[in-house]
Amino acid sequence: MPSMTKQVITVGHSPDPDDAFMFYALAHGKIDTGDLVFRHELQDIETLNRRALKGELEVSAVSIHALAFLLDKYALLPSGCSMGDRYGPMIVARKPMTVGDLKSIKIAIPGTMTTAFLALRLLLGGALETPPSPPAPLTGGEGRNVGFSYEVIPFDEIIPALAAGKFDAGLIIHEGQLTFQNQGLHLVIDLGVWWQEKTGLPLPLGGNVVRRDLGSDTIRNVRRLIKESIQYSLDHRQDALSYALNYARDMDRDLADRFVGMYVNDWTLDYGPRGRAAVARLLDEANRAGVIPKPMKVEFVE
Repeated sequence: MPSMTKQVITVGHSPDPDDAFMFYALAHGKIDTGDLVFRHELQDIETLNRRALKGELEVSAVSIHALAFLLDKYALLPSGCSMGDRYGPMIVARKPMTVGDLKSIKIAIPGTMTTAFLALRLLLGGALETPPSPPAPLTGGEGRNVGFSYEVIPFDEIIPALAAGKFDAGLIIHEGQLTFQNQGLHLVIDLGVWWQEKTGLPLPLGGNVVRRDLGSDTIRNVRRLIKESIQYSLDHRQDALSYALNYARDMDRDLADRFVGMYVNDWTLDYGPRGRAAVARLLDEANRAGVIPKPMKVEFVE
C-alpha cells in the first residue's frame, strides 16, 4: 500500500496487446516512479474517450478524433501514440463489395469518437448538420446523419456479428486487422492506406493525454515515465510481449508480436515533426468536413 506521500495517477488504456506492451513497465514496477503510483484501468477506447470528456482519469489513452472535445481538460503527451503507417482501421464485409456499396448498407462501428469512425466519415464524405455536443451514443446507437447508416457495438463484437450475419460490413480496429480473414471476411478498404495516399502522411489513431490540473511538475514526471515505460518494453521485448499476450485475442505469439510492432515503435516514443503534422492535418480535415466544431491547435506536453 503506497504511503501518504505518494500521488496516485489513474491510467486508462485499452485491454489489447499494444497498450499492455506499452504500459508493461509501469504495471509491473520495472521502473522507478518516485512519488507517483500508477493505477491502471482497462477499458475499450470509446469508453475511455467518454470518460475523458468528464475528466475522470488523470492519464488516458484516447482517440485523436476525441481530442477536439478534450483539450480544455487534457494535454497531449508526445509519447504513446498509435500511428497507422500505411495501415490502419479497416472496413471488412461478409462478401466482396466496393466503397460505393457502403452507403447503401448499415455498418457496425466501434464508437463515434474513434479515429476509425472519423476516417470513415472523411472517406464517404458525410458531414454533420450540427457538430456533436454531446457526441452520439456509446453503444447500441444508430445513425444516419453522416451520409451512411451505422450502428455502434463494442469493438470486439464486430467480427463475430459479421460472421453471424447481423451486419454486412464492419469497421474494425485493434487485432481484428490481422485476424478478420479467419472468419471468411473480405477487405473493402484499409483506411490507413487510403489516408496515406490522400495526404502523404500516416494516420494518427490514438494517443495518451494527461489532465491539465495535475500541475506542471507532475505532468512533466508523467511524460517522462510513460516514455521510459515504452522504451523499457522495446528494450525488453520478449518479457513485455509475454505480458501483452494476456490481452491477445485469437493471436499466437508471432502474430501478437507483429501487431505490437505495428503500433508500438519509434512513432510511439515520440510523434516527431511528421507525426505532429499528421495530427494537425487530420483535425483540419475533420473541421473542414464539419465533423468537429472549430479549427483545433493541438499543443504537446514538452
